[in-house]
Amino acid sequence: MASAKKGGLGKGLDSLIANKVGIPETAEAVRMPEPDKDVTFVKITKVEPNREQPRKNFDEDSLLELSESLKQYGVLQPLLVQDKKDYFEIIAGERRWRAAKMAGLKEIPVIIKELNEQQIVEISLIENIQRENLNPIEEALAFKRLLNEFHLKQDEVAERVSKSRTAVTNSMRLLKLDERVQQMVIDDLISTGHARALLAIADNEKQYNVAQQIFDEKLSVRETEKLVKKIQNQKAEPQKKQQEDNHMSIFYEDMEQKLKAIMGTKVAIHYKGNEKGKIEIEYYSNNELERIMDLFQSIH
Repeated sequence: MASAKKGGLGKGLDSLIANKVGIPETAEAVRMPEPDKDVTFVKITKVEPNREQPRKNFDEDSLLELSESLKQYGVLQPLLVQDKKDYFEIIAGERRWRAAKMAGLKEIPVIIKELNEQQIVEISLIENIQRENLNPIEEALAFKRLLNEFHLKQDEVAERVSKSRTAVTNSMRLLKLDERVQQMVIDDLISTGHARALLAIADNEKQYNVAQQIFDEKLSVRETEKLVKKIQNQKAEPQKKQQEDNHMSIFYEDMEQKLKAIMGTKVAIHYKGNEKGKIEIEYYSNNELERIMDLFQSIH
C-alpha cells in the first residue's frame, strides 16, 4: 500500500487512535496500548455503531476468536467514538465492540472526538482499508459516497485513502455489475478479477449467468477472460453479418431504382449470396412486353 500523502486523513489517523490501526485485530488483545490521557471507560450499553460505516459484513468465527482474547485481556486498543449526548457513536472499532459484547464485557475504553460527517466516513474507510476488512463492493460504495455526498474528486479520494487514482476508479467500476453479481463478490463466490472480466458483458442476465458458470465450473480469471472474449466474438459475428446485409440491401435498392428508371416498370433484384441472384421485371400487357424487348434490342 502506498504511503499516505500530506493533507490526507490517512496520514493523521494514528494521532486519533491510541494504537496504530494497521495492526491485525487478532493481536490487539495482547498488545499494550500507548498511554493516552484521552482514553476513558464507558458502559458498553452506551456505545452504538455508526449505521453509515462502510463495513456491513463481519465474520462470526473471527469475532468469536477475538472475544475469547478479550475475555482474558480486555479491550486494550480504545475505540474512537463521537459523543451523541444520549450515546457514543463508533467512528472506528466496531469489530472490537461486537467482540466485547460477545465476551460479556460491561465497560470498554474509548477516545471521544468531535468530527464532522465527512471526517467520520473517511476515518472509518481508512481504518477498514488498512485492516483489509472491507469486501470490494463495500469499499467501492464508500468511495462512491465520498465522491457523491461530499463532492470530492477521484484524485482527492485516492489521496485520503492512500491509494492510486486508478485503484479507486477500478474499484468503483464494480458497481456497474448486476446486483446479483455484486452479491457473489460480497459472498466471495467469485473474485474481483472475475468481476472485472464480467464488466465487458453489458447484458445483466448474461453477466449473471456467466458468473454462475464461473462458480459452478471453478473457472480461473484467465479462463473467464477467454470465455468473455468468446461471447463477445459470437455476438460480433451476427452484428457484422447484419451490417453487411444492410449494406447490400441499400446497394440493391439503389440498383432497382436505376433499372426501374431505365425500364419504365417495376424491377426487383433477388440476391442469393456469393454475388449471385436474379432480376425480375414486371409487365402488365403484351404491348409493354414488346416495349421492353425493343428496349433490350436497342442496347445492341
